[in-house]
Amino acid sequence: MTHLTDLLTAIGRGVDPGPFALLRREGADDLELFTGTVDTVERLADIPLTPGTSGPQTLALVPYRQISERGFACVDDGAPLECLRIRDHGRIALADALAVLPDEQVRTADAAFDITDEDYSRTVHRVLAEEIGRGEGANFVIHRTMHATVQGPPLVAALAALRRLLVAERGAYWTFVVHTGSRTLVGASPERHVSVDDGLVMMNPISGTFRRAGDTPDREALLRFLADPKEVEELYMVLDEELKMMATVAEHGGQVIGPYLKEMSHLAHTEYLLAGQSTRDVREVLRETMFAPTVTGSPMENACRVIARHERRGRGYYSGVLALVGHDEAGRQTLDAPILIRTAEISPAGRLRVPVGATLVRHSTAAGEVAETHAKAAGVLAALGLGPAAPDRGREPVARLADDPEVRDALARRNAPLARFWLDQRSPDAPKLPGLVGRRALIVDNEDTFTGMLAHQLGALGLEVTTRPWHASGSVDGYDLVVAGPGPGDPGSPDEPKMMAVRELLNGLLATGRPTLAVCLGHQVLSGLLGLPLHRRDAPYQGLQREVPLFGGTRRVGFYSTFTALAEADRLDTAYGPVELARDLGDGAVHALRGRGFAGVQFHPESVLSPDGLAVLTELLSDLLPAPRPDELSATGGRA
Repeated sequence: MTHLTDLLTAIGRGVDPGPFALLRREGADDLELFTGTVDTVERLADIPLTPGTSGPQTLALVPYRQISERGFACVDDGAPLECLRIRDHGRIALADALAVLPDEQVRTADAAFDITDEDYSRTVHRVLAEEIGRGEGANFVIHRTMHATVQGPPLVAALAALRRLLVAERGAYWTFVVHTGSRTLVGASPERHVSVDDGLVMMNPISGTFRRAGDTPDREALLRFLADPKEVEELYMVLDEELKMMATVAEHGGQVIGPYLKEMSHLAHTEYLLAGQSTRDVREVLRETMFAPTVTGSPMENACRVIARHERRGRGYYSGVLALVGHDEAGRQTLDAPILIRTAEISPAGRLRVPVGATLVRHSTAAGEVAETHAKAAGVLAALGLGPAAPDRGREPVARLADDPEVRDALARRNAPLARFWLDQRSPDAPKLPGLVGRRALIVDNEDTFTGMLAHQLGALGLEVTTRPWHASGSVDGYDLVVAGPGPGDPGSPDEPKMMAVRELLNGLLATGRPTLAVCLGHQVLSGLLGLPLHRRDAPYQGLQREVPLFGGTRRVGFYSTFTALAEADRLDTAYGPVELARDLGDGAVHALRGRGFAGVQFHPESVLSPDGLAVLTELLSDLLPAPRPDELSATGGRA
């Protein structure tokens, strides 16, 4: 307590107390105070983390521009990767902190969004038409920023805002002030991006925004929200996207837990938790999960291009993370990283910025997304005197919408249509397909990391899987199966380098007869090579689940596509032999095809939206890679 009092006393005298962070983690009855020195580093791998000392060591402020470490596009605004090297770490009871933090109104002037509601509406229309409508992705997050000037000492304003957030906000993952000397961040982030504790990686996809009307929970309005297809599909899409990340950093992918309702003072969100075991360095986990689809979009790499095209300015720390790294008492690395949203940045001169974004999906309306940006900013703006404050209830209990039995049932029903592969605990010792054990598969990634989830499913069936980006050189020799994977873009583009590479790959595979599976974009290109016309849908199939006819049966699967192949019959004669087609009898869209040594699916069998996806893969691969006969096994010493 003395340390906090000394810090506040220095600030009250107008003295910069040096770098510090004061934060409350979700559910905690105390605040943590970190003090130390600040260094600037270039890469996430350079974040200081020295073995031999338990406890938190470094708090890193990771800006959005760090996404360039993954080779993704961004508008580089030069925001530094600052690291608070923790020298002292103390705890203060919440009640004691509230007693000494400045209890005063924050005064601001000249508040305005950098983009008007009308201009933001026009951007929403452009993204829906030019990006989602043309197959560039399933969803994209476009931000705008409220600018203002703080009247009075910036650090006093930040600490007063922190106090108001601690009192009025609820449901935040972290509520914090971080001061590095060159900037001060204050916020109440609802969302854990990624954490690592005892080797357990956890992520927390949150999506769907219910705007609370006043203090009285509106149960009927919430139930309508929970049944709204736009809100449901929006959460499913970010769930799929974060499962892609978990597929990269966790040895067996991520298990889905939830959904839950996260309630805050002005909003409620729906959320899942993802969990998986990992042995990776926590800085590598952080790098491979930059950044959450809830603040970027999907597929991730192309979402970054779309953001750069339509925002045309840097994001600073918005959509980046705070990353607290250290070691536990057993010497294992730890990581706790909330997303930098619902956060204000204040410069030493008092310049204030509060960035906020909305997730644009095929069901979006411009008016709805404009309203969402206002609602998401409301909590931190109220704390900064730029909006009506939530009532100060002190320690008074607040009625929770999530406690209502009908609300719990509505949340539970959301899992009914999802793939059990990702919802259930999976054993690495589960039985494999006899024809696949010991065989090797190459997945060619066409800029959609659904390939990571696909690799886990193929591995669960028995294959040894390697993934390679489309632009990497290398032979397909030595692989028993080649998978032409999904990705964004127009499959009919004649001179786009990626499309040319996919066509060349598939032409070679067809010519040699090597077993081939094509998924989504790969399927579209394969369909074109077989002579089928390609069509851009009027209404994109992005994050859409459907029951489709599939070779004599019906399967429920998930689509992420704007283009489709068309056919007028269920059979096609080609230079590679007869091809059987599974198609929509209404519009002729080809959902799947199979021929001698190859198959293609327009949907994503690996998606959480494909409850029948694993069964589809099992059937197709059993034809492409049949189990060897007993005489073949004896001739090869028992190995196919």
